[in-house]
Parts: sequence; C-alpha cells; structure tokens
Amino acid sequence: MDRTQVVEAIRNGGIVPAIRVETERQALDALGALHEGGISLAEIALSTPGSVAFLRSAVAHFESTMILGTGSVLDAETARISILEGAQFIVSPVFDPGTIQICRRYNIAVLPGALTPTEISAAWTMGADIVKVFPANTMGGPGYIRAVKAPMPQIELMPMGGVTLDTAAAYLKSGAAALGVGSDLVNVHALRDENIREITAKARCYDQRIREARRA
Repeated sequence: MDRTQVVEAIRNGGIVPAIRVETERQALDALGALHEGGISLAEIALSTPGSVAFLRSAVAHFESTMILGTGSVLDAETARISILEGAQFIVSPVFDPGTIQICRRYNIAVLPGALTPTEISAAWTMGADIVKVFPANTMGGPGYIRAVKAPMPQIELMPMGGVTLDTAAAYLKSGAAALGVGSDLVNVHALRDENIREITAKARCYDQRIREARRA
C-alpha cells in the first residue's frame, strides 16, 4: 500500500489509535481487539522499552489485515528504523523537518506534531500529509481546531491529546480529518487484566460515533 492509499485510509477511518503498552503480548492483544471492533489502522508508540520489537511482531501478525505505523517518533533515524521494520506511516508529537524528509524519501505517510498556527503551517509546507495537533485539549479542544481551520482550510488536522469518545464528534464537526486517540481507547489497565472485550466494545463505539458525526 503506497503513501496516498495510507493517507486515504486514515481519512476514511477517521481514527488513529495509539498503542502504548508494556509487552509484546499486550500490543498484539490491543491490535486484535481493535480489528475485531472495526478499526484496521493503528500506531505503536515508540516511547516504551522494546517497542520496536512490538512493531516487528505486529507486522508479522497483522500485515495482511491492518495498516500499522509508529508514533512518538522524534527524529529521522527512528523514523527510518520504523520504516525498515514495516511501518506504513509515521506519527510524531513534534515538528522535525528531518523526519518529514526521510518519510518523503521512502514514500511513507507522515503526521508530524504541531501546536501553534505557525508550526502547523510550517509542517504542512514541509510536506506533512496530515498535521497532528498536540496536545489539542490544552489549546481549547474542538474550538481550537475550528479556529485554525478558518484561515487555513487546506491543511488537514488530526487532534490528539485528551480526545475521548465524548469529544470525538465535536472534533470532526470542527474540521478534523481524523482523530488521534490514546488511552481512552487502548487502555493499558484493560490489557493488564486481559479485558480485551472492553477495547473491542470501545472501538465499535468510536467507529459508530465517527460515522454518525460525518453523516450529520
């Protein structure tokens, strides 16, 4: 699947779950739960020890059924490692030009982080496919997305940071191209307790909420 197809899948699905877990088993369980709940795309956060190995295992198990990327990528070197391990998109909490450049070189979708209008515009101009607005909730939530989109409607935004099922529809109605969702969906406590059904049920709720918001 090439970069444009991955970006289209992100737009169509409307959600990029972030999987931040402690073990390989938890990563695989989370991905299985998301897939069963109707979500076929996710990022594995590289902010925990062993997470590159989690990605390698995830690709081996889900390559044919899910689109997998990495998150919490801070530099070009980490992005390149992720790509060589099979990541199909790269998500970052920051705007790092080198990360965007390496993704362009490998024709991989990239969602860099930015917060202010200047940062958002710079990331888009540099070649971001979608700009991750992080942390969105601290800047005013859906109202901030609406305010940024007003003078820059061409820039596609993905809010992340405090996005929940209760705020999902408001973000989409404010102009978000997709939602970055973390612990509200993939809860590590549920994984520790092997309560996989909780994540599957929440995934179905998110999928339904996104569909309803877009129809409205």
